[in-house]
Amino acid sequence: MRALVIGASGQVGGALCEALAGGGHAVVGTHGRVPAPGTVPLDFTDAAAAERLIVETRPDWIFCAAALTNVDYCEDHPRAAERLNRDAPAAAARIAVRIGAGFVFYSTEYVFDGTAGPYAEDDPPKPLSVYGRTKWEAEQAVREAAPRCAIARTTVVYGPERQEKNFVYQLLRRCRAGESVRVPVDQVSSPTYNADLAAASVELAERGLTGVWHLAGTSVMDRYAFARLAASVFGLDAAGIVPVSTESLGQRAPRPLRGGLAVERAGRALATPLRSAREGLEAMRNAIAPPGKLR
Repeated sequence: MRALVIGASGQVGGALCEALAGGGHAVVGTHGRVPAPGTVPLDFTDAAAAERLIVETRPDWIFCAAALTNVDYCEDHPRAAERLNRDAPAAAARIAVRIGAGFVFYSTEYVFDGTAGPYAEDDPPKPLSVYGRTKWEAEQAVREAAPRCAIARTTVVYGPERQEKNFVYQLLRRCRAGESVRVPVDQVSSPTYNADLAAASVELAERGLTGVWHLAGTSVMDRYAFARLAASVFGLDAAGIVPVSTESLGQRAPRPLRGGLAVERAGRALATPLRSAREGLEAMRNAIAPPGKLR
């Protein structure tokens, strides 16, 4: 296929480009503020610029991974979140229909309120934050605009990435520096290895599968347990990882606490395996720091 990855310089977009190229597909990737090798610049909120690129590229599938994911920033800047998380994907989905392309949109477990997780695809969304609301509104807008679309919900994505920004990288840096890390013990979720998310997404497009899909790791665990597991897998001292309540962190946006995503539907339908947290962390360790070369 010819694929366009919007947001290719982020960790999901970067993993997508690797998975697509590894599968023999032609891929064009875009970046916003941070370029990556081979990506082209795109202000995704500029509807005219996005339309020109999509029409020129003529992809068979568009993978929309660009988003404003800083949950607390979104809470204080709702209009910016609406423009990038909702309005831009909806506009791109309409253009996809016009040129006959399929559309994969990335959403989040934050569309749920976190009172009864792990959640299945047909559980009713009830977002608590601006970030969750804009993603849920985007899901609805994309599905209305583009019948040939797949909504991929995911959460706590980690793994090798060029910018080394995800939670595991931050944890490793601080543990190695001997710093304490306060991690919530009451936020339950489904840590997701980025290569698995990308491979499953590519399989959806290759097989023309549409609708809502939960693409996440098979482990449902709290953030503190995940942090300690990461330290163990990477051979680091976990003494500085401190369990705290979410409330004590004073975060601007509310978080879903009892969350997580049920992945049974994907497990039955897809050949791509979705790994447990331990399996994913071990794969990340082997990818960024092979045995005997742990940084």
